[in-house]
Amino acid sequence: MATPSTVHKPSPEKIFNALNAYQQTAALKTAIEIDIFTAIADGGQDAKSIGEKVKASEKGVRVLCDFLVIQGFLNKENGKYQLPEESAIFLSQRSPAYLGTIVGFLSHEWHANQFANLSNVVRKGGSLYGDGDNSKPNDEAWVAFARSMAPMMMPAANFIAELLETKSGKALKVLDIAAGHGIFGITLAKGNADAHITAVDWPAVLEVAKENAEKHGVASRYAVRAGSAFETELGTGYDYVLLTNIFHHFDMPTCETLMRRAHGALKPGGKAVTLEFVPNEDRVSPPTAAAFSLVMLAHTHAGDAYTFGEYDSMFLNAGFAKTTSHAVPGTPQTVLVSEKTK
Repeated sequence: MATPSTVHKPSPEKIFNALNAYQQTAALKTAIEIDIFTAIADGGQDAKSIGEKVKASEKGVRVLCDFLVIQGFLNKENGKYQLPEESAIFLSQRSPAYLGTIVGFLSHEWHANQFANLSNVVRKGGSLYGDGDNSKPNDEAWVAFARSMAPMMMPAANFIAELLETKSGKALKVLDIAAGHGIFGITLAKGNADAHITAVDWPAVLEVAKENAEKHGVASRYAVRAGSAFETELGTGYDYVLLTNIFHHFDMPTCETLMRRAHGALKPGGKAVTLEFVPNEDRVSPPTAAAFSLVMLAHTHAGDAYTFGEYDSMFLNAGFAKTTSHAVPGTPQTVLVSEKTK
């Protein structure tokens, strides 16, 4: 018989916390913007000393830091604040793995606006906005993405480079479709002095990719082709075509069209390399990859988070006989490698 302490009692707490989750977003965004985590890494321990470093009120810092403790982003002992391991690694600017720049995209007003009328999005089955087909430039969103998200993509970029064994020194010709910040192609070029990258994206976005190529010392081997991935002349004879975080924006027939273009751009034996959120067939696991479907429902007219079975079918229809799946360690994403038969 269950004792009174072990009997499950229904509670509305989960509902209450979900409806107030925007407060956690606002608190973390604020902490990143005023640099709370770096202040603590630099020796600020109490609200007064942290406040002096970030030029904010002692009370405001205390209330914010206590909230961050409750949410697990800070620790507190004897009135002193400390950084948990993940916050020290990813949220302090003293760390080489700092990810704070992602607030510029993930917390952009454009994102929140897409979810402001989710009830009607669900009724319609897609975005209420005219740019939801992603057929035209959207500099507000994608320049912000390019300037913000490169640090978060570094683990996947390094994983792709290792998976493809591109550091051998042999000449490589790489096409990076929807290059964004450009870090995927740039990482291949940094690891191989004989790699030449061609990046495709909207003109304003490519300016950011070129800046990053210059910063990483590969600008002389970094070419760009501005325009739509569906219309721009891509060229041929590539060893690799990179398709990172692009398919989820479109319906399956459109994805097949793009993958056919990738197939045509590859030389025999070349490989198309896809990076995506890939849920299991049950569509509710793993949590982050599966939940990405809601993001695409709100942001696009027809996009989705596709399962491996769906990708395998699309890529087969596009001319690729086999696709292999490779989970990116420490991230919710998956790399799919599809080889063009000789």
